[in-house]
Amino acid sequence: MNILIAGAAGFIGSNLSDKLLKDGHKVWAVDNFTTGKSENLESFKDNKNFIFAECGVETEDFLKFCSDQRVKFDQIFDLACPTGVPNIEILGDEMLEACSNGTKNILRVAHEHNARFLFTSSSEIYGEPEVPVQSENYTGNVDPIGWRANYEEGKRFSETLIMHAVRKHKLNARIVRLFNVYGPNMALGDFRVIPTFITQALVNKPLTVHGAGTQIRTMCFVDDLINGLILVMEKGIAGEAYNLGSDKAISMLDLAKEIILATESESDITFIPRAEHDHNSRMPVLDKVRALGWDYKVDLRTGLGITIDNFRKRITAYDVKYSIDESLQLQPQG
Repeated sequence: MNILIAGAAGFIGSNLSDKLLKDGHKVWAVDNFTTGKSENLESFKDNKNFIFAECGVETEDFLKFCSDQRVKFDQIFDLACPTGVPNIEILGDEMLEACSNGTKNILRVAHEHNARFLFTSSSEIYGEPEVPVQSENYTGNVDPIGWRANYEEGKRFSETLIMHAVRKHKLNARIVRLFNVYGPNMALGDFRVIPTFITQALVNKPLTVHGAGTQIRTMCFVDDLINGLILVMEKGIAGEAYNLGSDKAISMLDLAKEIILATESESDITFIPRAEHDHNSRMPVLDKVRALGWDYKVDLRTGLGITIDNFRKRITAYDVKYSIDESLQLQPQG
């Protein structure tokens, strides 16, 4: 098949590209490297089935690239938006652009190609949940003028644009709401919790746990997530949203202890102030995606081992000098 991936140089996008190429598909990829990394695409650059353009989905360059290819895209995966809580402030404009004009542009391409379309939304659309577990029919608890609104409301607006296209133009589109994901290709400088803890542990620095570390998250290994994206693209119903992630919870303090154990690190744990806007817990109901035949297979300890090996090799190769950025100490742990 001919498949377009927006956000292909990111952590998830590069893993998805790798999987689809290995499955024999031809991949057209775009990324503007706002948070994606060119090194994530190094292994594909000589693959004749991988065609790449550096551009953002919100630009005319993206529309021109798509029209210039003279092919019909069978499937389109939209992963084009900066992620990570610290980036809400740093890249707020880019998030809003990707979620508004970017989503409109890629929906236009999907409509022109009559392609199956999958949008990667986020558990952030549920905000600070008022229910212990979140199913797809939970409408969320989001502050439209709050600190996290650029990402939370941006993703919610994207979902609205998609549902409008489904209803008005009969677009064959579905939405996946991603919960926490981890694995190889996460950036060494990523301030999300698992890359932060792993990097700290590998250089024997204290692991910085926010607050008392009682925040609850679920962690899904990237290979399981990629299989879920492909399955929902193939079997998901147009106009439906699907939670995708793990439903096995762990506190941030227990996660820190697990990573110290897995890395055989000499690191201690230090507790630092927690941001007021940090959500207490996230827990997906996975009934809808399980009904399609998906479930996660990689347990946390196994997935952390694979991720730690990947980080260790890269840290050694690039002689990374780790330091804690004091300006980010109050960012949420998610």
